[in-house]
Amino acid sequence: MNYAIFLPACFALNLAFGPNNLLALTHGAHHGIGFAMRAGLGRILVFVPMIALSGLGLGIILSASAAAFTALKFAGAAYLVWIGIKIVRSARAPAPDAVPPTLTTRQGFQREALTALSNPKAMLIFAAFLPQFVPADDYVAGYLEVGAIFLVMEWIVLGFYAGLGHLAASFAGSKLHLMQRASGYGMIVFGALLVLARRPGAA
Repeated sequence: MNYAIFLPACFALNLAFGPNNLLALTHGAHHGIGFAMRAGLGRILVFVPMIALSGLGLGIILSASAAAFTALKFAGAAYLVWIGIKIVRSARAPAPDAVPPTLTTRQGFQREALTALSNPKAMLIFAAFLPQFVPADDYVAGYLEVGAIFLVMEWIVLGFYAGLGHLAASFAGSKLHLMQRASGYGMIVFGALLVLARRPGAA
């Protein structure tokens, strides 16, 4: 495998700002880096079977099936909009003696997992990107290797966004609710963009 090409390309893919990274940013800002990293396990555990299914060729099937892609796309968009609305509605300027709203680790984990599941293009990305770096003479071992590297780098990027959110929150102070509101609107925008997403190869 050509690590000199794969590693930077993989890191750029992990670093791309999407719904899950926005969620890590939000969790880091409101609940701390540790919380964001624990919640982010939901994303990682969802990506494992998605990468495996892509390795089996199901990503190609999803790419070829307009009905399957459309159904998953609208279901995912609905979830992103719904979670965005929830985040916006919970973003209120705190009263002087108010106790900040809490989110359990389980709830954060579920948010990360469902957000990862909400985007059918993730499996298509895995199917299109990872096999390019797998040696044909040892496909299984090679795919396991590139999949594992992708997940490790995803974990590193998750920590980066969580730390970035935590740092931003330290400057936001009493205006933290505005940052939370912006995050919610961001999720809604991602949901709308997913509705407009076209299946690869579609006319």
